[in-house]
Amino acid sequence: MTARLSLPDDRVMILGALDLERTPAGVRPRRLPAWTRPRLSDSRMDLVVSQAAGVRLRLRTAARSLALGVHVTVSVMPDGELPASFDLAVDGTVLARVRAKAGDVLTLGPERADARLTPGPAEIVRFDDLPAGEKDVEIWLPHSATVELRTLETDAPLLVPTPPSGRAWVHYGSSISHGLEAIAPTLTWPAIAALTTGAALTNLGFAGNAVLDPEVARAIRDSPADLVSLKVGINLIGEASMRERTFVPAVHGFLDTIREGHPTTPIVLISPTAFRDRDATTGTEVDSGTLTQTSVRTLLAKIVDLRADPALHYLDGRELLGPDEASALPDGVHPDAAAHLRMGDRAGRLILLPYLR
Repeated sequence: MTARLSLPDDRVMILGALDLERTPAGVRPRRLPAWTRPRLSDSRMDLVVSQAAGVRLRLRTAARSLALGVHVTVSVMPDGELPASFDLAVDGTVLARVRAKAGDVLTLGPERADARLTPGPAEIVRFDDLPAGEKDVEIWLPHSATVELRTLETDAPLLVPTPPSGRAWVHYGSSISHGLEAIAPTLTWPAIAALTTGAALTNLGFAGNAVLDPEVARAIRDSPADLVSLKVGINLIGEASMRERTFVPAVHGFLDTIREGHPTTPIVLISPTAFRDRDATTGTEVDSGTLTQTSVRTLLAKIVDLRADPALHYLDGRELLGPDEASALPDGVHPDAAAHLRMGDRAGRLILLPYLR
């Protein structure tokens, strides 16, 4: 290696993160601004914000080999360890994938108090045999892990980075958008849609935590965006945290806040995808005010009609993943790896290409 630098560094862009938390050894990307952290103090929310879904390093170089020094925190769920891989893309094409082999292990139980951290070492993630010549390189960080970035070594100098040429797409959603079931960071459906259309993604998919927090709306309001998509409903239904009476004004308020910063930006409001045996049910006894998949779809469509906003559009989530694809949902809710591929293709056609001009 001929060059070694400590991160962060102006020659390496960090995309898809709204905050860079300084650490004694480097920097840790986070997907919401620092000011939101004391206000969104739930431990699981803090964890998913720190997980690097859609976050990537971008640099320009003629290097044939790169070595990234990192300290990863991998999560272990009750049903197993989440995959944690680094993907390298050159000029938008994914060429290599390296799985994290070391780092801390965070074991999560069914209750928040059950979390247990087992410390582990830092590691070097290497990519060799890159194409010759100057090129734009992106290293996508593990979507299911927290990553402390420490150093970058290359066998050729780093040049002034080239900003992404694609339009800025900010997407908000639940675990289905976070993509924890995908096997690699470029194989979540938002990443697939972004890579196939050239969009510059900011993924605000927060597993279990898409509950219309006003802080998230403010973060979207203050972020560059040529397109905003909001996939809303499943976490509110699953936690029974809202009823129709509170859901409708909460959606209006979320949209109002975003419109303060993006008065004419296209916004696509997306209802829940299909779920096996759950479309008309909720976690509690259903009554006239209880949210269900069916009622959320109806309410979101009505909200879009009522607002009469020419740049606000409704998409039935079943167009991304339909009721005839139940076999693609191992647990009845979350899409498997193949379904992420289909959803990414459909999102490109239904969300990005029509509105990201």
